[in-house]
Amino acid sequence: MALLTEMTAAQATALWTGLMVLLMVFLAARVITSRRANRVLLGDGGNAELALAARVFGNASEYIPAGIGAIVALTLLGIPGLAIHVIGGMLFLGRLIHALSLSNRKPTIGRVVGMSLTLLALLGAGSMLVVHAFVGSPHG
Repeated sequence: MALLTEMTAAQATALWTGLMVLLMVFLAARVITSRRANRVLLGDGGNAELALAARVFGNASEYIPAGIGAIVALTLLGIPGLAIHVIGGMLFLGRLIHALSLSNRKPTIGRVVGMSLTLLALLGAGSMLVVHAFVGSPHG
């Protein structure tokens, strides 16, 4: 397995996209498990545990797709793998920390840290995409 610094941008994109997809599958499985345990087909059935699991999944599904799309676009522009690792790592860690913290049912600093990392990653990726729309990629 290539070290992070030896990965191409495409490999870095595969790593972070794969990890984020797996995180979403894990969070979806929590919702499914809670639905089955509480015998709820639609909505949350007034069950606080199910409502929380659904919200944690929903929150991840609101941010991860945009991040993956941005990372893929950056890769297509020829952005170096290191930049992909920074954006992907921040986004993944942000979503993971936020999901764990939100699952605690209490306000925690983790929610702030997770959201901050997520928004910084999206801000960085979005800014890089806009700049490269006008300036061009590093390869031409």
